[in-house]
Amino acid sequence: MTAPLDGLKILDLTRILAGPTATQLLGDLGGEVIKIERPGEGDDTRRWGPPFVETKDGVKTAAYFHSANRNKRSVTVDISTAEGQQLLRDLASHCDILVENFKVGGLAKYGLDYPSLRALNEGLIYCSITGFGQTGPYAPRAGYDYLAQGMGGIMSLTGEPDGDPMKVGIGIADIMCGMYAVSAVLAALFHRTRTGRGQYIDLALLDTQVAWLTYEGLNYLTSGREPVRQGSEHPNIVPYRVMPSSDGHFILAVGNDGQFRKFCEYAGCPELPDDPRYLTNSDRVLNRRSLYDRLFEITVTKPLDHWVQGLAALGVPCGPVNTLDRVFADPQVLERGMRLSMPYEAAAKGSIEMIGNPIKFSETEVTYRNAAPSVGADTDKVLTDILGLDETAIAALREKGAI
Repeated sequence: MTAPLDGLKILDLTRILAGPTATQLLGDLGGEVIKIERPGEGDDTRRWGPPFVETKDGVKTAAYFHSANRNKRSVTVDISTAEGQQLLRDLASHCDILVENFKVGGLAKYGLDYPSLRALNEGLIYCSITGFGQTGPYAPRAGYDYLAQGMGGIMSLTGEPDGDPMKVGIGIADIMCGMYAVSAVLAALFHRTRTGRGQYIDLALLDTQVAWLTYEGLNYLTSGREPVRQGSEHPNIVPYRVMPSSDGHFILAVGNDGQFRKFCEYAGCPELPDDPRYLTNSDRVLNRRSLYDRLFEITVTKPLDHWVQGLAALGVPCGPVNTLDRVFADPQVLERGMRLSMPYEAAAKGSIEMIGNPIKFSETEVTYRNAAPSVGADTDKVLTDILGLDETAIAALREKGAI
């Protein structure tokens, strides 16, 4: 089998997380990703550690960088030089997709904005990722995941009711923006197959975070009432939260009245589903505090496995709250290929542990061709393979500081 995007070339002018997440996914799907980095330093996240992956010659690259940069070829270009700018224009004329996350207008002064490159390649799909988008009063501002989480409302929904607003444990605004970017690029590719024309895509971290409010956002727009933080609870479903056991915590995710009855019978409180306060989900939402107080008294008397194994057998959704050591040892996670070891010859131990891609195809495949590259590892080969430059021309560019 071949990968679905085999043969497509992606010019990657991104760094940190949102853009690299998008381009790594495009690379997993088979695209040839050419990652442009600053000579010498490369992507900032190469130094965002510890922990680090150490090579045989002692070079350390942060695990953070490896999490979003596999299946890419690294080419160093000094964008401040005329020769470097021309190299990028030449590469863009040979590519299908360009993804960048410079500040608004940041590439125009180099002649690398969409109008300039579209004149060279009408089929180019050009995706810009910024904090606040290309328009609006905040457009000139620098944007970061943390700001997007705060300004986009999700921090007001996350955390315990009597605690401070809390960000999600990973950079979810960045990651989700990368996911939206891939969806948009694939839609633009489909459009191009029908028209032959590329197009410009404008994505913002803040927009992504607002879109990700989903049902809580609609709850507010429908009722006009500000939602409150509910910890691990759900605003619209009860019982649906982390529950205590005698030796840990588990998630109980009852989705309907039938599941609630099954749970209560198993838990030894068969009278609760007939209590007028808990007859329906709407009743349980209104009387959540008294119900949870009663259920906590019951679940804390039995061990974790009693609840997880017993309720799962009855079809009642539940699961343990796993720490990462348990996640990456879980038989389901392993069976699904979500933990993998990739060959990495440069590494001291010859391989690197990675998180797998969750997509499973029947006719094509996700590929893991190479681990994240060292800075500029592929500069000469890419310039030869794509632009046809010989050793003399490459040496001249290097002498001028363009690469």
